[in-house]
Amino acid sequence: MTSSAQQRLEAIQKTIAPTSTSQAENPPFPYPVPNSTVSFWRTELHPLDSHRSTPELPESCDVVVIGAGYTGVATVHHLLEGREERDAGRGIVVLEAREACSGATGRNGGHLKPDVYFNIPKYQKMYGPTMATTIAAFESSQIHAVKALVDKEKIDCDFTLTRAVDACLDQAHADKALAEFEALVESGEPSTRDVCCKVGKEAEALSGVKGAKVAFSFTAGHVWPYKMVMHLLQRAVDRGVNLQTNTPVLSISDTASKEGYYTLTTQRGPLLAKKILFATNAYTSSLLPSYTEKIVPVRGICTRITCPPGTTPPYLPNSTSVRYGPGWYDYQIPRLDGSIVVGGARHKFMHDLKEWYNVTDDSRLIEPAVSHFENGLMQNTYSGWENSGAKLDRAWTGIMGYTSDLMPHIGAVPGKANQYICAGFNGHGMPLILLATKGVAKMIREDCSFEETGIPGAFKTTEERLKDKQNAILDSKPQ
Repeated sequence: MTSSAQQRLEAIQKTIAPTSTSQAENPPFPYPVPNSTVSFWRTELHPLDSHRSTPELPESCDVVVIGAGYTGVATVHHLLEGREERDAGRGIVVLEAREACSGATGRNGGHLKPDVYFNIPKYQKMYGPTMATTIAAFESSQIHAVKALVDKEKIDCDFTLTRAVDACLDQAHADKALAEFEALVESGEPSTRDVCCKVGKEAEALSGVKGAKVAFSFTAGHVWPYKMVMHLLQRAVDRGVNLQTNTPVLSISDTASKEGYYTLTTQRGPLLAKKILFATNAYTSSLLPSYTEKIVPVRGICTRITCPPGTTPPYLPNSTSVRYGPGWYDYQIPRLDGSIVVGGARHKFMHDLKEWYNVTDDSRLIEPAVSHFENGLMQNTYSGWENSGAKLDRAWTGIMGYTSDLMPHIGAVPGKANQYICAGFNGHGMPLILLATKGVAKMIREDCSFEETGIPGAFKTTEERLKDKQNAILDSKPQ
């Protein structure tokens, strides 16, 4: 960590350090807060939203999954693959601190956007060209994997296969992005084969973004994430999985008993489990202290913008990232109902660490960002939207899990037998989770090694990563 980043971290820790409370009454920090802002995705609640399969917790289970978001539910789905019998899920318990899918998955943009060029040069420097190519291929393969899942399971979740467009407005930033992209093409990087690049007026035409200096287009998708996850969760519960919402886990025994059981202490009593999956993302360190400052809660904001009733929104076929400069961007996802889901606005609040770093409060909005979305964002950004009447319909916040080296932590928890983690997606979980959890489920089910899962090696959680003192979250924050 650089000295300036260390100073910023120390300053914020003094101002936002959590108040000490009795663990017997309150969950440890970091933990989800009550009364979160209501996201658009959670305006149509599923019957399992606050479900408890049994009035009391079961005494024991074979596998407990902590977290009922995309990660936890997808892992359970993979654990049950090929097992259609009604009681196939008996022995699996899912614990959720709040309502099902009420965390990051139910609060994001619903964007399935792989990184097939932008961060590849950085990954090449960090991990070498082969690993960078592996990461890009892993991400891009998720789009069609999700489509195949939605088709096979007949999930009503508004899945749309589309193109994503990155449009750079700052000339220096555009020049750097273009030069790096051209170098990737020259090197034969496979991930660039799906990327279309245009500059100048053609960039404006491709993206629809006023003043775009360069634009990159590639395959992506978007989805109603809550509906997708809740469909899979219903399938799991139908096959015997025990779901317990509103059941925060307060602590876990350091070691297993002679019979191989860990004891999970909850506000509703204990649960014994032989294997544990931490699908806890931003909140991981509350139960695994070794991940303190390695997976940090980071708050972001998302919104829904609509046009007046009875009007037809201007044509906007692609999802778009509007890049104002290094690290500053908005993303817009046009939905088939005519609304646009918009997130980002980091340039409005990232200078104030108390608004976002090590923050778990998604019950409050980030007011500087709200004003950004309110002030004619679509009209100011896109050609043809000037008279659309588009305005802010809803805003909400969400808590992401950012890692100190900007790579997810996946695999066996170091030093903890039969404990596994799949967390820390840096606000980029949608194009990673489905196939990552397939690998984790394989480890849980077959006791295989991480290297047998097909997950990129850079994602493996290790003791070395946990001891690393860098903090790329703060080091990489634009000044």
